Amino acid sequence: MDTASPLESPPPQVLCPLDQIPDGGATAVDAMLADGEESLILLRQGEQVRGYLNICPHAGNRLDYAPGKFLLKNDTLICAVHGATFNRADGLCTGGPCRGQHLRTVPVCVIDDAVCLEHAGSA
Repeated sequence: MDTASPLESPPPQVLCPLDQIPDGGATAVDAMLADGEESLILLRQGEQVRGYLNICPHAGNRLDYAPGKFLLKNDTLICAVHGATFNRADGLCTGGPCRGQHLRTVPVCVIDDAVCLEHAGSA
């Protein structure tokens, strides 16, 4: 007789070491999401990291002005193409052509000094 064993969740997808992101800064990484590989923005504040798709909701362009290089001012992230300004904390566009829209959040977590993609049902 076969016995069913509980399914183990896959190990988290490591995106980068935490120290690869300057405190108060950002970087871009590629990650395998449900819809395929995507570029993500990782924004670090101390030991916390927020993740967003690296896509401006205005025209679908990447937000970085060079690969992995972002325009950051105070608590905002600025789209390099059309100047849309987003809150770093929640991805809300507060100025520019897509005011009121949000960047798409990608759940991430820090495990053992590594930034990881957070799976549904984890943490």
